[in-house]
Amino acid sequence: MKKYLFILTILSFCGLMEAQELKCNLVINSDKVQGSNKDVFKTLQKEASEFMNNRRWTDLSFSEEERIDCNMNIIISAVEGDGYRAELTVQARRPVYNSSYFTSLINFKDNSFAFTYKEFEPLEFSENNLQSNLTSVLAYYAYLIIGYDMDSFSRLGGTPYFQAAENIVTQAQSTDWAGWKAFENDKNRYALINNIMDEAFKKYRNYFYEYHRYGLDEMTVNVTNGRAKILEGLPLLREANRARPSAVVISSFLDAKNDELINIFTEGTQKEKETAVEILTDINPTSANRYEQIFKK
Repeated sequence: MKKYLFILTILSFCGLMEAQELKCNLVINSDKVQGSNKDVFKTLQKEASEFMNNRRWTDLSFSEEERIDCNMNIIISAVEGDGYRAELTVQARRPVYNSSYFTSLINFKDNSFAFTYKEFEPLEFSENNLQSNLTSVLAYYAYLIIGYDMDSFSRLGGTPYFQAAENIVTQAQSTDWAGWKAFENDKNRYALINNIMDEAFKKYRNYFYEYHRYGLDEMTVNVTNGRAKILEGLPLLREANRARPSAVVISSFLDAKNDELINIFTEGTQKEKETAVEILTDINPTSANRYEQIFKK
């Protein structure tokens, strides 16, 4: 009996040791590229998927059920030798407590993704010595996804992982790789992590936690209280947006949450609807017509 229990303990321990953080569905789309070797894209998709899913990104133990659902869609737009230009869309979600509903954490489009890759070349990454833009970008988003997930479960809990992403950005400043530079544009990798780590957005990150833990997670117990908590924090979004107009971290939040917010406040009181629409429209006037859907029920 003791031997049996010992074996079970070892197996359980090994399971914990092998558990990874991410359950990433990574897809390479090469439809825009004609006349090239399509096998290389299949190989790249396999190797990039294994890089994301098989690497240990933290010292934490994750069970299979706790792995973070995420998607990475890489659309190749041009190929020249071993060089590739692409667009990358990154999405992640997490379950809402005691429900079958998943809420989107991030929905971000990276338009400045260029890299080199030779088929069957190992994808290697060192946190203190960046050698490949491909693995540096993948690692950056791995840490970003984990950071967002942790921030949704624990107040500012994603900080260590955001710092790891910031470290990659800092090192990439000395390269000629696109998407990493300060002021290159206001919606690149640098801008996003710079917003997240900016003290001006600390209140936003606190709201991100409260939105999920006291808003969405509460809704399975008390919908009214959960909705009220989400509404209560909306002025913080407006405050952060006014402090840094058109900040990518706020627009990224709304890209992930717009449909959800509309659904939440469609069921609210008239006062809640009016307040939500007024604040959301102020933050994101280009989506004013979408927010008006809140009044249609």
